[in-house]
Amino acid sequence: MLKNVKKMMNYEETVQYIYNRMPLFQMVGKSGYKEGLDGMIALDDYLNHPHHSFKSIHIGGTNGKGSCSHTIASFLQEHGYKVGLFTSPHLKDFRERIRVNGEMIPKDYVKNFIEKHQPFIERICPSFFEVTFAMAMDYFREEKVDYAVLEVGLGGRLDSTNIIQPIVSVITNISLDHQNILGDTELDIAREKAGIIKAHTPVIIGEAQGEIKELFCKKAESVNAPIRFAEQIEAKKLKEEEIDGTPCQIFQIGDSIVPTPLLGDYQIKNMATCRMAIETISLVEKFFLSEAELQRGFQNVIRNTHLLGRWQILNKKPYTVCDTGHNVGGITYVAKQLQNIPHDNIRIVFGMVGDKDVSHVLELLPKDAIYYFTRASIKRAMEEDKLQAIAETKGLHGNCYHTVQDALEAAKKEASPNDIIYIGGSTYVVAEIL
Repeated sequence: MLKNVKKMMNYEETVQYIYNRMPLFQMVGKSGYKEGLDGMIALDDYLNHPHHSFKSIHIGGTNGKGSCSHTIASFLQEHGYKVGLFTSPHLKDFRERIRVNGEMIPKDYVKNFIEKHQPFIERICPSFFEVTFAMAMDYFREEKVDYAVLEVGLGGRLDSTNIIQPIVSVITNISLDHQNILGDTELDIAREKAGIIKAHTPVIIGEAQGEIKELFCKKAESVNAPIRFAEQIEAKKLKEEEIDGTPCQIFQIGDSIVPTPLLGDYQIKNMATCRMAIETISLVEKFFLSEAELQRGFQNVIRNTHLLGRWQILNKKPYTVCDTGHNVGGITYVAKQLQNIPHDNIRIVFGMVGDKDVSHVLELLPKDAIYYFTRASIKRAMEEDKLQAIAETKGLHGNCYHTVQDALEAAKKEASPNDIIYIGGSTYVVAEIL
């Protein structure tokens, strides 16, 4: 156990202390997950409920949480508000998780927070996520943000973020992910995510059909929460074009024509969800969001919030793109989009973590692609030779590479200008090439 943190720890040592003292879920998997809200409630009580100092928007769902959280934050920033943004996981820097108007939490704030509160942290032994969320809430209070957009970490009902009382809740969609924690079926997972639906609080559902839609409706009715479905908005893609040198998709969403630099066909559903969410927020808060502000919110999302890794184009020839999609729902969209792009060959740099539904994800990938199986440098990563062996049973063929960089370099070396190089399968694979 580290002591005398004021004398001994700089920022880098502080972050290492957090990782070592509170194992990170993204690194170790289920053993880093702490079920229940007791630890978070204790931290919140100790810090005197910092989340009461600002208004919150709560974002849950399987896929699209990050895109929606960042886009909604961008809308609010364009309207002139000071906006906190809490997301996970980070790609390169721990501080990506906590931003105010797009700027990461200062290193000194991270260090000082741990220094000040280490005795209490040592006493109650919270999880990494609990401490990080508490730090975010404390920082947002200190910064006097008007609104905070808060992304659920895992699930919903028992997620640390679920101590808040938001003004609007959003559930993007439901797909199979984290079955070892949330349940084996989409309906089981939906029950957990429905836990963020709060009494008398509007909730927006991005995608839901059949039993899942019925479940959300019954939950909302039971707590008198107004519920709306983004699928009710007519949404279609009009074209792609460069705006100020940035590739953008142009969508028609309801009566609005909106551009977004967030590429990938899956974004059409995310943007419809965001459009309905910000409309609901403006109604609840009684402010008028102009069409110009709406357009700027969509168009400036990367500039305003610094979102990375969503169908992010890294090179044009060969067309090189990365995406953080890592489950059945996310990879379904990725596989379709790869096939729709003109190409000679598709080269896929691919790695996964071992606790995902690896077999079903691999079944979705194109069989005529050339694969470069690899692993991210985290404990949860599946060994590249094991991933290759499973892939072979699905008709996917390629070689193994011990590092993501080695795999990418091999793909680049073998690619022609008309090829596609796709890097994905895991957030952590993407992180290592950005």
